[in-house]
Amino acid sequence: MHSRLMALTASAVVVALSLAGCASDTGAKPQKDSKLTIWTIEDKPDRLQAQEKMLDAFSASDDVDYELVPIAEDQLSSALTAAAAANELPDLVSALPLSNVHQFANDDLLDTEAAAEVVKKLDAGTFNKAALDLTRSGDTQLAVPSDAFPLMLFYRTDLFKAAGLDAPTDYPSVLEAAKKLNGNGVAGISAATSAAEQFTSQTIESFGLSNDCQLVNGKGDLALDSDNCKTAFGLYTDLMSKYSVAGEQDTATTRASYFAGQAAMVVWSSFLLDELAGLRNDALPTCDQCAADPRWLANNTGVVGGLQGPDASSPATYGEVVSFAIMRDAAPITKDLVSWLMSDSYTDWISVAPEGKIPVRTGAEPGSTEYVDGWADLETGVDTREKLSALYSPEVLDTVVGATKDIVRWGMTEGQGGLAGAMTTQRVLPTLFSDLIASGGSLDDALVSATDKAEQIKSGLGG
Repeated sequence: MHSRLMALTASAVVVALSLAGCASDTGAKPQKDSKLTIWTIEDKPDRLQAQEKMLDAFSASDDVDYELVPIAEDQLSSALTAAAAANELPDLVSALPLSNVHQFANDDLLDTEAAAEVVKKLDAGTFNKAALDLTRSGDTQLAVPSDAFPLMLFYRTDLFKAAGLDAPTDYPSVLEAAKKLNGNGVAGISAATSAAEQFTSQTIESFGLSNDCQLVNGKGDLALDSDNCKTAFGLYTDLMSKYSVAGEQDTATTRASYFAGQAAMVVWSSFLLDELAGLRNDALPTCDQCAADPRWLANNTGVVGGLQGPDASSPATYGEVVSFAIMRDAAPITKDLVSWLMSDSYTDWISVAPEGKIPVRTGAEPGSTEYVDGWADLETGVDTREKLSALYSPEVLDTVVGATKDIVRWGMTEGQGGLAGAMTTQRVLPTLFSDLIASGGSLDDALVSATDKAEQIKSGLGG
């Protein structure tokens, strides 16, 4: 068996596929059963090596060659569009985010029947229900969900204890903590506000979801100006304008503030877990206590999986569920590969980056928790490696896993995934809220502008 790793940018894909198209005008797709083409967004060198190792094992047992093609996430859509035009779609795309799953389904690029067959073979009862719901359109299973990461609220347990504060699980407790802990060189909370980052869209949506603020209502009408949304976004703007770090905040600065001991709370994804424990040299905690003990901050951090607003019946978590997407006209053996990756090699798959790959398949049989239990004992880190269970308490790890069960997203289960994705990529809310936080103004006016922009996008999508 032979394997090949091909690194391509989107432009290189376009050129290669154009040349392939010129070589033949039959319109027939080459037989690919003897060779699988797999595109992956997990494009970091160490993650590519791990994927190659898994694919080598599969190819050795099934006598099939493969080509692994790393694609940057921001180049995926254009590369796949070019591939479709040239009738050269890959067999499989791995680690595909929800917005792309729904986009490519709308573009008729996915083999949804194959995805449904794999989920049925593995047994839907072994999957996290939220992950399946988010990767469906009506009764159609669009892709096979593989793993997830939640956006959570990390907080300084030592500061909360000293101030006599409860864990920040709802709006009143978050606001009380932000007010009480803000001062003396420490911001009450740090969260993304930069107009230039999608991370800000994710953060704003997470606040909205926590109060059952939805992008669209049950009738498909836009709902950003609802009372639930006004309450959620009112809390976000108050926190960011009164009790946070000065200036725009982004992925790097929010983390840096918390790591330096300059923020009592931070909104970040589970990808923070290895860095928080001092396992990545270019993102080390720098708090005063961290010099003597690199694990000090991790040992004094608590985690809230999802906030609950006053109008919500339960906590909600923003998160990303990524999938194995079997493409249109894929070789039949692609289904076998995905089934194998989600069973025999599932622990290997989530070990690629366990801090951000929380399993959405709990075990091999309904009721089994073997994959979730095994996840806690996987090693995490970049420059230093440690088991998650050696770094964090069972309570923290249970919170992380539990948060993936509460993941909800705007538009994904209402047939408006395309609208939600466009709102994110065009940074509609980050632009409006960044201005609102920096210069003041009316929240109502900002939501009117957001609704107008969303209407334009929706109309452009034919919705």
